[in-house]
Amino acid sequence: MSVGLILGGVLTVLAIVIIAIYNNLVRLRQSVAESWSAIDTELRRRYDLIPNLVETVKGYAGHEKGTFEAVISARNTAAATQGSPQAQAQSENMLSGALRQLFALSENYPQLKANENFMQLQKDLADTENRLSLARRFYNANVRELNTTVESFPFSIIAGATGFKSAQYFEIDDQAARGPVSVKF
Repeated sequence: MSVGLILGGVLTVLAIVIIAIYNNLVRLRQSVAESWSAIDTELRRRYDLIPNLVETVKGYAGHEKGTFEAVISARNTAAATQGSPQAQAQSENMLSGALRQLFALSENYPQLKANENFMQLQKDLADTENRLSLARRFYNANVRELNTTVESFPFSIIAGATGFKSAQYFEIDDQAARGPVSVKF
């Protein structure tokens, strides 16, 4: 056997390994993008529910204008955020705080708490919060898998050479906002 044939075989195996590693990195990056899309879908659903909720509460507590404006402003800011998971989490913290204030208002209005539309919107928002929590966990699991792979040898060599980077987790800094929006009455 010639040295050239052996060298050719080794280079072929090496090329196959590099291609397999690269394709795995691409798959992981796409999984992270897909799971981020799931978060975005649930956030859109949440943003669509909030104006209906505010309008329902306005009918009973029309003089609470500052609270309504804070909720709508936080909703609009969160909906407009187009950046990193950290930027999105920060705007979601503001929105969660504003929603807590809105739900606190209902304690002063027994008729509102009994309103069917308000109760359905609460249920829809609670369902959305649960779905959003699942989407966040799915996203963070995919980020963990990508980050572990990007930082592991020999993947780190190929990742560095081809521009793959670790992704950011979707984390909420505000301890009070770590749970779903409370909709208990």
